[in-house]
Amino acid sequence: MERIEHRACFGGWQDVYRHDSAVLGCAMNFAVYLPPQAEKERLPVLYWLSGLTCTEQNFIVKAGAQRYAAEHGVIVVVPDTSPRGEDVADDPGWDLGQGAGFYLDATVQPWAAHYRMHHYVAAELPALVEAAFPANGMRGISGHSMGGHGALTIALRHPGRYRSVSAFAPIAAPAQVPWGQKAFAAYLGPDRAAWARYDATELLRSATERLPLLVDQGGADEFLATQLKPELLREACAQADHPLTLRMHPGYDHSYYFVASFIGEHLAWHARAMKG
Repeated sequence: MERIEHRACFGGWQDVYRHDSAVLGCAMNFAVYLPPQAEKERLPVLYWLSGLTCTEQNFIVKAGAQRYAAEHGVIVVVPDTSPRGEDVADDPGWDLGQGAGFYLDATVQPWAAHYRMHHYVAAELPALVEAAFPANGMRGISGHSMGGHGALTIALRHPGRYRSVSAFAPIAAPAQVPWGQKAFAAYLGPDRAAWARYDATELLRSATERLPLLVDQGGADEFLATQLKPELLREACAQADHPLTLRMHPGYDHSYYFVASFIGEHLAWHARAMKG
């Protein structure tokens, strides 16, 4: 593991590391914010998953989360959104391939050779982080758009692994919208039973843990009606009697202006759950 960026920020350090991932079969970058408390104690870790076309840079540069992470004493880890490299399969479109891993484990070639972001985020990366940094084993997970989908599905599929979960403008029912249908068909093939394993609205039907969900959604989001459909998440939670706080914010779009406006409240939500 090699540190490739190191910057002082709100009394702590915003770093970026590169390592060779055995799960993905390529070199991967991930960002780590270590708040000032990390010099003296072991802290909980919030994993943030970014959206389509992003790298680890988008969140750490645009969201302003470091201020709140320092306030609450939370380590924030941000992986890239897909495997990368010349040998990694790609697509000319922006919503499939590199930058669009959808936080699943692909089963169809050529994607299956590298695209195992679910396993990477849920297992390999936490093991690396908890061995290398002052983490205390308490985990939360959050994300935006495609990353919101990833946060919800990973938390639902691994009961007991996370103390908290939240999402900004998640792709709530990917099997029912164009972004998800394109990605699932390419990565997983035509079997919709395989798709259901990565769809939060489907996973809620059999969830064995009632981990409360916090979801924020902008009312002026350009993808709200066609790609995100938070009403389907609300319906699925109601049917499963699963706790959900879904907050609609008039005027906010899909951008990081929206994320930056409410990231402080999400950090506080996760800090309470991980330290309670």
